[in-house]
Amino acid sequence: MRLKSALWVAAYLRRCHVEGVNAVVRRRGAEEAGAVFVRIFRLDGTSDLFGPAPQSAFDAVPGAERTFSPSLSEQPALDAAIEAYLAREIKFDPDLWIVEAEDRAGRNFLDVVAG
Repeated sequence: MRLKSALWVAAYLRRCHVEGVNAVVRRRGAEEAGAVFVRIFRLDGTSDLFGPAPQSAFDAVPGAERTFSPSLSEQPALDAAIEAYLAREIKFDPDLWIVEAEDRAGRNFLDVVAG
């Protein structure tokens, strides 16, 4: 059974805060199963963006509730490119979540598989 998105996001926010990283929910999605996108602001005009990994990637991270992969081929990407990508995703899936964190080093605290 998969964790509800709202519970996963709450735990992720707590993890960021424990690590001393500011993180907020920018867009609240479906409580039960909304897709979650995590944006890491590097505070220099660029960001990293991670979204749900393809189902085939779950084999690469045994036991993971959620696995993420880079959403753009260029990481970090210009903030404008990230905004454009997120706008397209929202049109496709209005139930998605967007979580934003600020970390100059780009730490993301996610299970990430290569994209």
